[in-house]
Amino acid sequence: MIGAAQLLPFSLLGALVGADVVSFPQAMLSRPIVAATLGGALAGNVAAGVLTGAVLEMVAMETLPVGASRYPEWGSASLVGGAIAGWHPVMRPGAINHGVFVGIATAWAGGWSMYALRRLNGVWAERALPAMEAGSRRAVMSLQLRGLTADLFRAAIVTAIALLVWTPINDYALAHWTVGRAAAHSILAAAAAAVAGGAIWRQSHGAAGSKWYLLAGAVLGVVLVIVA
Repeated sequence: MIGAAQLLPFSLLGALVGADVVSFPQAMLSRPIVAATLGGALAGNVAAGVLTGAVLEMVAMETLPVGASRYPEWGSASLVGGAIAGWHPVMRPGAINHGVFVGIATAWAGGWSMYALRRLNGVWAERALPAMEAGSRRAVMSLQLRGLTADLFRAAIVTAIALLVWTPINDYALAHWTVGRAAAHSILAAAAAAVAGGAIWRQSHGAAGSKWYLLAGAVLGVVLVIVA
């Protein structure tokens, strides 16, 4: 079980990367490759965080955060996924798989929390509308600060609850994991590559020459992997 002293730094960092998705500072801290690496580092295993973040980044390419649409919240979720994967100093078989699964599940729950917060922001905005129409600078600033603070608390709570729920489940699952590391990672990489490839194709196939750029990028990537 994770203790309060361990939970606090994860919650604070989760608040930052969760708010970065929409509110502030929007500095790409919420990208899965960044957030999961931070989570793994804070848990004591940077490599596990990086690998988990790389897979989650490929899955997150499917997400198009447009307007008021409901979509997964990858910031705090990726932090949790990286932390779960890096919870043990030595990378155990199945750790990355569980980290990715936890990241995806938490991103789905985080998306609903963002939707609920938007509804609450709408209520606050409606109440402040007469003051804003009257030109009240204070009403505008108060509404913005309230929304930002609420988003920080939202992300911190999502992070804390996810870690409290998933940490004991992760310990139990890894203790009973039977699939070899190579096989588990191969299946995970193939699934993530399929999702990312489909997302890239849907978003870019209308551009002139896009298939040749994609083919060249794939070939270059394979070459780099072999050479490295």
